[in-house]
Amino acid sequence: MKTLRLLVLAAGLISLWQLLVSLSGVPHYILPDPLRVLVAIGKHWTTLLRHLGTTFSEILLGFVLGILMGSATALTMFLAPVMKRWLLPILVISQAIPVFALAPILVLWFGYGMASKVAMAVLIIYFPVTSSLFYGMQRTQPDLLELARIMGGSTLAILRHIVLPSALPAFASGVRVATAVAPIGAVVGEWVGSSSGLGFYMLHANARMQIDLMFAALAVLSLVSLLFYFLVDHLLDKLIFWESKQGII
Repeated sequence: MKTLRLLVLAAGLISLWQLLVSLSGVPHYILPDPLRVLVAIGKHWTTLLRHLGTTFSEILLGFVLGILMGSATALTMFLAPVMKRWLLPILVISQAIPVFALAPILVLWFGYGMASKVAMAVLIIYFPVTSSLFYGMQRTQPDLLELARIMGGSTLAILRHIVLPSALPAFASGVRVATAVAPIGAVVGEWVGSSSGLGFYMLHANARMQIDLMFAALAVLSLVSLLFYFLVDHLLDKLIFWESKQGII
């Protein structure tokens, strides 16, 4: 049922796109119609797949490293409250400075390869993962913690069996946000400086006025990002099976 709704939604958006192109009479070098974009994907699919491999590798690495770093920071702040006074301001500052403005600096430091794009993705993912897990752990019911201490539970046992399971729903929300924004860091990094990737390919297609090819790369990136999001969302639902989920889709 969910798949059918998504297909209907996609068909509606494509139809609206085609209607906009037909009624406005906009030139194809400004806004190509869906068929022209589909033809561009068919003609250049090998090149698109090659660049997609680079971009998705950057997204996946940034996603994994961002979750690991964010989780480690959240656990440190929870287990050692004194560290919260030092780490929380750094966490806030990391979001106060626009990460897009840091992209040229990251490229300068880490080079034009994959490292700078992964670093961009990590910076974007780091905050939602850290904040969601930390505040999820803080919302653990005090009565459960007190009962566990009375029964002689160790800090590690309490963390494993009470605190972390209680924090998982909030943590899952942060991971979903991280999944949605991870492609932004990789693509912006490729725009600033790279030699491969869909962001790089879009930038050069735009410079050559190959707008249909630019839209083709954007369509491939959007499709893969959506599939990645729904995969992570499905895995999180399986992990947190006790949490009822209500939504539109």
